[in-house]
Amino acid sequence: GSPEEQPLQEGGSSLGAPLPVPGAAVEPPRAQPPARDEDFYCVKWISWKGERTPVITQSENGPCPLLAIMNILLLQWKASRGCGGALGRVKLPPQKEVITAEELMAHLGNCILATQPRDTTEGLQLNFQQNINDTMTVLPKLSTGLDVNVRFTGVSDFEYTPECIVFDLLNIPLYHGWLVDPQSPEQVQAVGKLSYNQLVEKIITCKQASDSSLVSEGLVAEQFLESTASQLTFHGLCELTARAREGELGVFFRNNHFSTMIKHKGHLYLLVTDQGFLQEEGVVWESLHSVDGDSCFCDTEFHLSHAPGKEGATAASPDHRLQQSQVDQDYMVALSLQQGQILPSVLSDLELARQLQHEEYQQHHPHPHP
Repeated sequence: GSPEEQPLQEGGSSLGAPLPVPGAAVEPPRAQPPARDEDFYCVKWISWKGERTPVITQSENGPCPLLAIMNILLLQWKASRGCGGALGRVKLPPQKEVITAEELMAHLGNCILATQPRDTTEGLQLNFQQNINDTMTVLPKLSTGLDVNVRFTGVSDFEYTPECIVFDLLNIPLYHGWLVDPQSPEQVQAVGKLSYNQLVEKIITCKQASDSSLVSEGLVAEQFLESTASQLTFHGLCELTARAREGELGVFFRNNHFSTMIKHKGHLYLLVTDQGFLQEEGVVWESLHSVDGDSCFCDTEFHLSHAPGKEGATAASPDHRLQQSQVDQDYMVALSLQQGQILPSVLSDLELARQLQHEEYQQHHPHPHP
């Protein structure tokens, strides 16, 4: 494409797939290719709320929308109610160690079909049938990447696309944290209620305008995208923490990746699905409390996990109490950040604890972080 079209496809895109080049012919949908070796996913079994529960892991960034949704259904045990009908429980055989994409899609398809309303009125049934038809068209995309387009006005604000019907039918919330700060009136004016795609088009148009005020507005919008390239802002993190309900499982979208997210005791965590942690039972959740990616791993009970390889530590050991204290400090920092305050003493203690944890981890794992 021309240089003007290039920003639509480069880094910072909120899409699960690249935008088509304007004017290019749209290809018709193609049949799905046969299963490949990488279409098999390892199953990690964890103790979740006292019951042995499977989690699907991944080794590459292909099927993350499918895995994020399926892991929610597995962690919920019984999927959420939809259209007045209760969904059946998603269960895997207790010895299951590997699962294929086809099996995952079959489980998901059954869950979606189970959302059929109890009310048999013709209108509801027709509406349900239309939703099912739309969903079945979208399902194959779940294993390659969904086309979602964020708006910068709210953590649940996305441009509505057919792909969103999957989340609606299963009653699974979809969130992002890429928000414009209301305390920056220039950015609020420049970004407005535009979606990511619309904002990129506006920047291109404004740069070519003869009106200096339009050019200036385009530069402000471009600066916003560049300064928030991590696709999570401080205001977005605060809003996300406030909007998510306690104990709620949802999908968090950031940098073309979909993660399973939960809110526990007022704090946000993302499910660790990296296959590199398949054998690490103590690594289940990763905290989401900072914009710069600083985080810590937690076990299934949301306690700070021991460095892998220290299985000998007991629950009542001084080490465990010290690490649990660090989690409590983490929570205090998260609260203070929400309120716009930073507690220097807590922060310095936390930084020291994190540094010690990092050094200990490096001793046991000299290889790069997965």
